[in-house]
Amino acid sequence: MSDPMQEIRNSFFIECDELLEGLQDALASMEGGDHTSETINVAFRAVHSIKGGAGAFGLDQLVGFAHTFETVMDDVRSGSLAIEEHIVQLFFQCADMLSDLVRVSRDGELLSEDEMAPLVNQLKALAGEDAAGGAEPEPEVDFQPMGIAIDLPDLDLPDLDQSDDAPEEESSAGAPADQGEAIEAEGADAGERDVNDASALSHLFEITFRPEPELYRTGNDPLFLLRALEALGRAETTCTVAPSPDLAEYGPNTSLLSWKITLSTNVDAAAIREVFDFVDGLCLLEVTKLEPGSEAEAGTAPAQPADSAPEPAITASPPAEAPRKAAPAAPAPKPAATQDTPPKAAPKPEADADRAGGPGQASQPGATVRVDLDRVDRLVNLVGELVINQAMLSQSIAATGLSGNSKIATGLDEFQQLTRDIQDSVMMIRAQPVKSLFQRMGRIVREASASVNKTVRLRTEGETTEIDKTVIERLADPLTHMIRNAVDHGLESTETRLAAGKSAEGHVTLSASHRSGRVVIEITDDGSGINRERVKSIAESKGLIAPGQDLSETEIDNLLFLPGFSTAKEISNLSGRGVGMDVVKNAISSLGGRIAISSQAGVGTTFSISLPLTLAVLDGMVVTVADETLVLPLSSVSETLSIGPEDVRGLGPSTQVIRVRDVFVPLIDLGTELGYSQPRSKYDGAIVLLIAQEDGKRAALVVDGIEDQRQVVIKGLEESYGRVPGVAAATILGDGQIALILDPTDLLANASGRSRPEPNLAIA
Repeated sequence: MSDPMQEIRNSFFIECDELLEGLQDALASMEGGDHTSETINVAFRAVHSIKGGAGAFGLDQLVGFAHTFETVMDDVRSGSLAIEEHIVQLFFQCADMLSDLVRVSRDGELLSEDEMAPLVNQLKALAGEDAAGGAEPEPEVDFQPMGIAIDLPDLDLPDLDQSDDAPEEESSAGAPADQGEAIEAEGADAGERDVNDASALSHLFEITFRPEPELYRTGNDPLFLLRALEALGRAETTCTVAPSPDLAEYGPNTSLLSWKITLSTNVDAAAIREVFDFVDGLCLLEVTKLEPGSEAEAGTAPAQPADSAPEPAITASPPAEAPRKAAPAAPAPKPAATQDTPPKAAPKPEADADRAGGPGQASQPGATVRVDLDRVDRLVNLVGELVINQAMLSQSIAATGLSGNSKIATGLDEFQQLTRDIQDSVMMIRAQPVKSLFQRMGRIVREASASVNKTVRLRTEGETTEIDKTVIERLADPLTHMIRNAVDHGLESTETRLAAGKSAEGHVTLSASHRSGRVVIEITDDGSGINRERVKSIAESKGLIAPGQDLSETEIDNLLFLPGFSTAKEISNLSGRGVGMDVVKNAISSLGGRIAISSQAGVGTTFSISLPLTLAVLDGMVVTVADETLVLPLSSVSETLSIGPEDVRGLGPSTQVIRVRDVFVPLIDLGTELGYSQPRSKYDGAIVLLIAQEDGKRAALVVDGIEDQRQVVIKGLEESYGRVPGVAAATILGDGQIALILDPTDLLANASGRSRPEPNLAIA
């Protein structure tokens, strides 16, 4: 039986991933110049929510760092700390550290304090600079901008020492009067200043808020909730303190305070409740809409009878009387500049709704449910079997010779379409946006640029492009290496860029898009491009190619993918060990993908990765070669044609080419390359599939016949047989026959090109 607490803990860490994603988005917007309160609030609430949830599970290290981060974010939110570029960069580093802390906390581990210390010290320095700027430090509870009155009933404390307490009680009874009147006047002035704004606010609500002890135990702070309410409009708040229990009943999370807030706003009740989403169930919350002209709208709450004893429940007191009853000295008023700050614009409800995932806004995404990935995989496999059985049924019915207009044939067509729709829907369940992967690359750029002392900015495009979850997971490592290469090798030093008339800041662009049923991911830098002469020289010196070999630009670029090749002059943290791009290419090939390079001297370099949408199914062309049935990915076949006698030309002793619209294309005999048959004596009338490669090259693949075009279910072979050159996977056809799924790019890269019979070798 599963542990409910463990399930809740797992859900918390999943929510942390979503909150960290939202934090990265908000920081990216801030880096781009969006300093609106809505954007800042999204970032602040993400950190605050992580801290609150971490407190519930006793993750003290995570809570401590998030609290320090949150404190500085709150200074930014209140306007006491200006947003500058170096502060945003620090926040990015803190977000990375927060991500690390979430990761280690999930594994039950801790980070070294030495790793956290530099960031913690920088955050504390920012808070210290703010305090040194002249603003007095805020007390633990300070809601002066909202005109709060505090009602403290007589506290039933034990008689500890009457001789010491009596004079102090007399002092507290009279001393605060002037200060209380000052607070009352301040609240009145604030009300007069805001009266014009209040007239434009269309709704009036009365909110009752009383925290439960669990709210404090989970690390939440009512101060931030009340400030969030203030951001929705004009708030007048009354705080009531419940009678104190005996000292023996006191605890660190004892809850005595409660609040009643009268809020003038333009948002609805749902938006108000969203402020308290993360403390749902941890407090008493009542939101009541007041009718125009009510007593609360005039700025007063119903008065409590003078002879009634205060109760633990929330009670409201008239703001005018509250200061005279207050026993403790009121905190000094904030500077006038802070008091005159107009109410912050109300954040858009849909922004919070997206974060919380709650209903209520038309523009927010639909409800979601979290499902174990193993269950999804099982569903994918079952749908794959359904597709195979549907194909078998279709083939069996076709063999009976039934008319295409029969009811069975019509029903079979509908069943086939339904099966295809089910399969597409199930595949979409596994599809995820590449956004999370791209966000991870932002951290790689920051760390790599700091390591080589370059200023680099990452730009992302097409973050919503969806791809199979497994592809995303396995793409992280090769993409990380390519991003580091772009920063280390692709981009010039700052001095070199300035001398070339470029900006001091280098740019790396990471984009994703759908093309011809595949996903194309491109990594582009605006550096100096590939020095092809140097690349060729290094390849010759390492014995990777013969000296003086004549190579095209594309062939020189592809030397970068040879094992052991490296252009680094010395070993560093990022490069120089000769292990890299060959591993990248192998990793991408294992995903059924291809990689190509495009580079222009002085302009930059682009690496293009083409990947299948999913590793579960593909649209294929079923062909026959020497009585064997094979499948080729339909996306790699650009056209089919038949060879005429005048189309074939000899090239060397054993190879031939064909002419396709005045362009000569290598002729590849598929049966010969796979070892099924010897080359044909002539190719007149042979069927050719024109294969287009990512680098623009083409090849003519000769087959015996084309059987069908259909969607096939991919069955992996590597676990059982290892990697077979030219073969990507296998599938089960409708007749139960197993067919190999070919990888055209790998097949052509290893092809011998022999398309003439053996006797011709001696003649040539």
